[in-house]
Amino acid sequence: MVSSFNPCIMLIGTDEFITRQGSADLRETGYQPVNLNDVNNALKEYRTLKPAMIIIDRVATAELGIEFCQELRLQGEKVFIIMLLPEETLEERVLSLEAGADDYFIKPYNTQGFLKLISFYLQQPDTVKEQLRFGDMVLDLSCRRLFLKNTGIDLTMKEFELLRYMMVHPKEVLTREQILENVWGYDFQGESNVIEVYVRYLRLKMEAGGNKRLIHTVRGVGYVLREG
Repeated sequence: MVSSFNPCIMLIGTDEFITRQGSADLRETGYQPVNLNDVNNALKEYRTLKPAMIIIDRVATAELGIEFCQELRLQGEKVFIIMLLPEETLEERVLSLEAGADDYFIKPYNTQGFLKLISFYLQQPDTVKEQLRFGDMVLDLSCRRLFLKNTGIDLTMKEFELLRYMMVHPKEVLTREQILENVWGYDFQGESNVIEVYVRYLRLKMEAGGNKRLIHTVRGVGYVLREG
């Protein structure tokens, strides 16, 4: 997936506030937002604009937004796709990610969280590479990718932040409270099982192909990154 200087970002079906405030925030940060109300015209507009990212409002577009996402992936398009969700439920997360979205943003809109998510995917990699290492695993902080036995693995923003926190504290048992505070922040208001969900996502990616388990559950406490 690639980005460019002053990249174009398509916002599809966003509500009036996000269309106005989100577009203003994007322009101020150096992006070129394009707002599209009708998802039925999204494919045509995408081919014309070739945006670096597409942001789809799940509520306004309903199943058409999911179908548009799936169609882009079936055609082999690598554009970044973010779903705007009304609430953080396991069903909506899974539906969005399985449709081909790279990540999601939970309403209500806030500038800091929104721009942080955008920049995670679109900011230019640092020229100086910073890496965290643990066993056969390398987390490249400049390009925000995981390499396990030299195989590259794409991560969502929260997957990356969770793994980075664990790699900064290897072999240390981290409580759920510590993880929530350091990865999600003190103002987290999502589902209580969010850590379990993301640990499961990471394990699926890291253990593909028979790789050994590195993230272990410490029952009643939290999680630890260790070999064996």
